[in-house]
Amino acid sequence: MHIICQMLTTLRIKNLALVTDLTLELQPGGNVITGETGAGKSIIIGALNLVLGDRADRALIRSGSDSCSVEAVFDVKKLRAPLKNFLEENGLEPCEEGQLVLKRMFTSAGTNRQFVNGSATTLNVLATIGEWLVDMHGPHDHQSLLHSGKQLAILDAFGGLEKEREAFGELVRRRTALEVEKSALVVDEKTYAQQLDLLRFQVQEIFGARLQIGEDESVEENFQRASNAARLLQLSQAALDLLSENENSLLTQAGLIGRTLQELQRVDAGAVNLVELHAQAAGAWRELQSELSRYVERVDVDPAQLQQLEERMDLLRSLKRKYGVTLAEVIAFGDEAKQKLQSLESRDVELARLNAALGKLDSEILSAGRKLSAARTKVIPQLAKAVGKQLADLGFKQSKFDVAVKSYSVAADVSRLKLNFEIDQSRFTSAATIKQTGLDEIEFQFAPNPGEPAKPLRAIASSGEMARVMLALKTVLAAEDEIPVLIFDEVDANVGGETANAVGEKMKQIAAKRQVLCITHLPQVAAPADAHYVVTKQIRDGRTISEIALLNKKERVTELARMLGGQTDAARKHAEALLK
Repeated sequence: MHIICQMLTTLRIKNLALVTDLTLELQPGGNVITGETGAGKSIIIGALNLVLGDRADRALIRSGSDSCSVEAVFDVKKLRAPLKNFLEENGLEPCEEGQLVLKRMFTSAGTNRQFVNGSATTLNVLATIGEWLVDMHGPHDHQSLLHSGKQLAILDAFGGLEKEREAFGELVRRRTALEVEKSALVVDEKTYAQQLDLLRFQVQEIFGARLQIGEDESVEENFQRASNAARLLQLSQAALDLLSENENSLLTQAGLIGRTLQELQRVDAGAVNLVELHAQAAGAWRELQSELSRYVERVDVDPAQLQQLEERMDLLRSLKRKYGVTLAEVIAFGDEAKQKLQSLESRDVELARLNAALGKLDSEILSAGRKLSAARTKVIPQLAKAVGKQLADLGFKQSKFDVAVKSYSVAADVSRLKLNFEIDQSRFTSAATIKQTGLDEIEFQFAPNPGEPAKPLRAIASSGEMARVMLALKTVLAAEDEIPVLIFDEVDANVGGETANAVGEKMKQIAAKRQVLCITHLPQVAAPADAHYVVTKQIRDGRTISEIALLNKKERVTELARMLGGQTDAARKHAEALLK
């Protein structure tokens, strides 16, 4: 068996329903969970739904607890989805060693918290990641195959049409970009004149200011100094007078002190250190005098300069209020406005260029769309036949699976679209029928019984029927589908006999390409799995709890025998035969 990779490696549940603290270590390939009715198997699915973004119900918190949590660890080394970029764009921590950790917590008070790799995030982010990782099939809403867009992707994957689809999408994206350019030019004359006037004013105002990045800080600093020049001069001159320029100045007094200390030294030679200290202090005061004198010379009381600095500062502040928080942003705004102005001033030339490019793209899009539609038309019967064969194995002997297609590739519709382009090219990108995926919309349809009309897959009421249709699709598409973890619940509803054997075989086929987690009551479905877990209810300290355990081969025989009806010799032999 060739297992591509192990995806969901660990699921830990705390204080959810009957679970106190449960850790499930899953294996690559097929994983099956069995147990008595009411043992708590559905809690596993409920926990996965929660950690993948479903709404939380406070009633699920275990009685006596204030909160519950679910944590899931995925191995994403080989995941094809753009997870790395998605995490970066949403400010989330990257995956370490290819491990993605999702966690969901909620409390009885109604507080919800969710984390990706330890970073807090939103439920929408969890749900988006969940759509890349897990497909659930059963009475749950996590079923990507019900969406028309996903069905179209499946059809293209089955037919190997991804390159043609991507090429078509790239043409549409290029056209959309050109339409954005064109919409900026196609305005009425009054609006055109207003835009020209505004852009010319903005360009003149910004470029006329001859801005230098960082000058706002130096201008404000110089303005503050200039505006306080008179006071600075007054204070520095007063300090200079006290230091040296009056008869009682500090330096005059220092001279008297110096002479006194020299006399003291003549009387006592041991006082030499006092004379030295005085010399040091006098030197510092003289240095201070020199610095103060130079500072006084630099202070310039110039009203004209002050006015110039104030006007420049006001201009810079005004520009930042209008065009950006920093001067760098203002300059960037000016550059962009200049480019827009040049484009508008040469509007007619630009419009002619854009219209020519759009016309060329229209033809390319229609041609590529028709080729893609024709290829899909050939693939549809092949897909319907392949899925129908799988459904027959699963008990739907006379059912019908089909793919309804709504296409704009027929001649009349192409002509109508082409006419619309010529009348008003903007309709092309705004029309709901034109998407990056092509000119087609499809719907998977199913009729379980002969004589009944086929209905959209999303309209199937029976969860058992739905699960088996999904199983048939997954078997056919196991190699092409990119969602790595498949979960089947109630896949064995209303199934028995040979059909049960077929369900087990289909599970095994899918598990060769994807990780599968299946909750089942059928021993024929459980036996082919690579790993078998059993959920049991225990009573501890008067409280009921659910536990899960991975079974060894001997334990598997016992559990399969229970599922077959009891621990008789016949049941155990049957169980051993199923495992072989």
